[in-house]
Amino acid sequence: MDINECYYLGKITKKHGFKGNVIIHLDTDEPELYSTLESVFIESNGKLIPFFIESVQSYQGDKLLVKFEDFEANEVDKLINRSLYLPLNTLPKLEGTSFYYHEVIGYTIFDQTNTEIGTIKSINDSAAQAFFEVDANGKQILIPMIDQWILEVDRPNKAMLIEIPDGLLEIYLG
Repeated sequence: MDINECYYLGKITKKHGFKGNVIIHLDTDEPELYSTLESVFIESNGKLIPFFIESVQSYQGDKLLVKFEDFEANEVDKLINRSLYLPLNTLPKLEGTSFYYHEVIGYTIFDQTNTEIGTIKSINDSAAQAFFEVDANGKQILIPMIDQWILEVDRPNKAMLIEIPDGLLEIYLG
């Protein structure tokens, strides 16, 4: 499995107890969707290795308590801080103005007057408010990702229509 065909699920953060269990911190708004995982891919030296799950249970909000099949308890230290991935085709299809962050990279953003603003280069979700990082003819623009501002997601044309408040673009474009 190639990493470009997968999405980042989370990270193994620490071992739990002495029976080979680990704590996985999920990078998702809906951790309950992963309470029945059967397998994951773990990144090791740039490659994805499949690991099958013996048991999984919810653990403190966005975490899971997991035991991997055929993995000895004395080997779990090797898994700490490893990233976990799942195939993109396991994600449910979203419709309307809902989208996955990785899905809209490369989309063209238009404002409410159908004026092209630029191309989404990445999404910055490191702060309390997530932002689209948009390349507008060589200038980087940050547009807050506010649900009410996203008017349309046109998947076939890789475009997004956003209501941009007066004055926001002038901050960047003068």
